[in-house]
Formats: sequence, structure tokens, C-alpha cells
Amino acid sequence: MHNRDLPAAYTQTLPPRPLGSLPRRAGSESSAAVLINRLLHPVLATATLIACLFAYGKPLSGHYLLLAILAFFICFKVFDKIDILVPWSSLHLTRLVRGVVVGWAIVVAALLFLGYATQLTRNFDKLVILAWFAATPLVLLLGTKIARVLVRRAVVNGALAGSAVVVGANGLGRELAGRLRRDPYSGMRVHGYFDDREPDRLLAIAAADVLGKVQDAPEYVKRHAIDRVYIALPIAAQPRIIALVNALRDTTASVYFVPHLFVFDLIQARVDAVNGLPVVAVRETPFSGMNAALKRAFDLAVSSLVLLLVWPALLAVALAVKMSSTGPALFKQRRYGLGGDGITVYKFRTMTVQEDGGSIVQATKDDQRVTRVGGFLRRYSLDELPQFFNVLGGSMSIVGPRPHPIALNEQYRKLIDGYMIRHKVKPGITGWAQVNGFRGETQTLEKMQKRIEHDLDYLRNWSLSLDLWIMVKTIITVWRDRNAY
Repeated sequence: MHNRDLPAAYTQTLPPRPLGSLPRRAGSESSAAVLINRLLHPVLATATLIACLFAYGKPLSGHYLLLAILAFFICFKVFDKIDILVPWSSLHLTRLVRGVVVGWAIVVAALLFLGYATQLTRNFDKLVILAWFAATPLVLLLGTKIARVLVRRAVVNGALAGSAVVVGANGLGRELAGRLRRDPYSGMRVHGYFDDREPDRLLAIAAADVLGKVQDAPEYVKRHAIDRVYIALPIAAQPRIIALVNALRDTTASVYFVPHLFVFDLIQARVDAVNGLPVVAVRETPFSGMNAALKRAFDLAVSSLVLLLVWPALLAVALAVKMSSTGPALFKQRRYGLGGDGITVYKFRTMTVQEDGGSIVQATKDDQRVTRVGGFLRRYSLDELPQFFNVLGGSMSIVGPRPHPIALNEQYRKLIDGYMIRHKVKPGITGWAQVNGFRGETQTLEKMQKRIEHDLDYLRNWSLSLDLWIMVKTIITVWRDRNAY
């Protein structure tokens, strides 16, 4: 649950946001650190190609020069969301390794596709290309480690250092200052806070950290040559915010307004514009613009390949289902799709019943309704194979929140806050919840809540590399899971 009372948020302590709910590089790093973060992987990948060419005595000209340019720009796009400067932890290390390996696989696949499509692959030395493909992931990981050390050293030595003040000693302001101080790569020295409340209302703040009233901030900024001013006042303080921003025009400080958005459940939050007017997206789908085209192209490519490879198995399974029990080979069920619209989902029939009404009973262990062939199909998720036709038709995606029967949707949307947000994207054949232990029956409300939490985390943190990772984990999960039924 989230508190929607904005004035109350003025004093509340805010929980850490989920990774990926807001862009990290929004005023928290020096411009040099941002530049390093954006260019490191493209530069290293291109430099590794040049090194391989040098090692094999090949010149950087002609087709190799074109390859280097293409690799740079593809890497620039693919590795854009990998933040090399986040505070180190096992979680971030795992994500970094996964991001580098999967990201480089995407780059390689894109280059191979372009090469075969244009018939240019024969112009390259295979040993050079293989050496480049193999060496680059190691170079990227090593280069990330070195870059982190160098940036940290530059911050400590003051080369990337800066100064900041926070206007508003509320929960949001304290959280912001704490993150700046804890982040070894921000380079920001937070001088303190400006707040209009009396000292007895600021018990969580040390007296030395309170620099004065809000109206005192502009003079302090000028006198101490402060680089950045973060305004963390609530929306209700709009007159004071306008007055402060106008007063700060007499300084050279960069001014950032930190909106009280954390009282909301943020999904793909970002700053956008409507014909030049800034707007803040609080809840949005990750699949808009280029991301939507990329996701659809990925779905079409994978589903087409899978169906071409397994169509004999589809015919064999359909025949086995038809001959083993009475009823059709395919089972059709109405479920919610993108935007909450109804879609028809196809599966191989695994039960003696075909429930699609106002009451749905989930399959349980040793369920008598499951046929002998159906039990085998459900064990290895082979009953889901016809859903690749749903993907081709555009009603589903390869990866996304699993679609629930309409009856279950209507039941749980009344019990779980934010349940319907999962329908901001197309449902998937597999999803983040399913590869994290929430596959199959959800016997309790708590288990369904956990499934929805994972679905919303997927919306917050989507990337093509995450989709590929989920597909790999799906294969491992299906093979190892002995409790599926």
C-alpha cells in the first residue's frame, strides 16, 4: 500500500526505490562520470576489434572500418541501460555480468544478421572475428572494474567533486542527501539543508546540517559557490518553490526539483514532454516507441523460429491428446490481454474438463481432472506450445506476465493493490514470476501477491537482455522443476 496524502509525505521516511523505477543519472553524477558511463562499452568493444586486427596483421580500413562503426553504435544502444557506477554489491555484480554477456550476444547477433543479409561476411577473416567475439566480454568486464577505480580516485582527489545543498529536510530530502553521500561515484559533497520548520520539528537532522531558512538558500549558494541545488519541497509549497527558483537565477548553480513521486507505485517513471510542456510519467508501459518495435521484432523472430523447429512435435502432441481422451486437441480460454482487453489463449488440452466460465478451479497436485498425457505435457510445459501462435498473432509476447483466466482476474483485482497494472504489457508464455518460483498453482493470496510483485518488477526493469535471461532460466526451471502439475 502507498500513502497518497502528499502533505503527509513532507515528514515521512521514504523506503529505497526499486532498481530501475527512475533513471539514476538524473543529476546525481558529474557530467564526466555520465560520459564515461555512456561511452565505456562502445569504446572498449571497438578498441578490442582494433587490437584483434593488429594482432592478426589486418588494417583498420574498408569493411573493417565499417564494422567498427556499426559495432560502436549498436553497443551504444544495447549497453545504454547498464550503469557501471552503481554502488557495488553481489546483486549489481550479477546484473552487470548478465548485462554484459547477454548484451554482447545481442550485438553479435545483430552484426551477424547484417553481415549475412548484405553478404559481407565473406570479406572478414574468421579468426579475427572469432577472437573479437570471444575477447570482448572479458575486456568489457575488466574495463568496467578499471573505470570504477579511476572514477572513484578522481572523486576522492577532487577532480570530479562538486557541492550541493538540499532545500527541504523532509523524508525525501534526507533520503536524497543520504544517497548522494553514500554513492562513492556522485562526487557531491552535501553541505546541508534549508528548511522553514522550527528546530524541534527537525529532530532527525543534526543542528549543524540545518543551514537556514528556505529564503537564505540563494545567498548561501552564491557565497559558497554551490554547484547544485536540490529542491525537495512538497507540491503544496509551490509559491515558495517559485520564489526560490527565481531567486536562484542570480547564481550559476544547477537547480533540480525532486518531486514527491515515491508516494506512488512507480512503473517506468520518466520525464517526458507534450509539445514542449514537461510532464512526468508516473506509470507507463516500457514498450513505447523504439522499444515497442524491438519487442515485437524479437517476438516475431523467436516464435517463427520455434514453430519452424517444433511443428512435427505439435502434430504428434495433438494426435496424442486426441487419441488419449475424449475432447478436442486444443483448449481455448478467454483471458485478459494488453490493456485488460479479452483475448483467446490456446493450449493443448490436458484435462477432461474445459473450464472457461465465471468459476475456475486451478489444477492441484494429483488432480483427477488431468489426463495421463496431460500430466506429461503440464510437467514440461508442452501444453503451452500453441501460444506461440498467439505471439505471432500479436495478442501475446514471448516474455511477460502470465495471463490468468478472466474469473481469477476479477477475483484478485479486488484483493491485490495494483493487480491490473500487469496488463500494461502483453501477457507472456513465460515471465519473471515463473522463473522465480511462482509457476503453476497459487494456493494462497500471499503467493499470488508475490507473483504480481514479480510481474510489476518486470515492468519496472524491462530490457531485451532481461527477456533473454528469463528465456534461459525458463528452460532450466522447466527441466529441474519436479513439482509442476
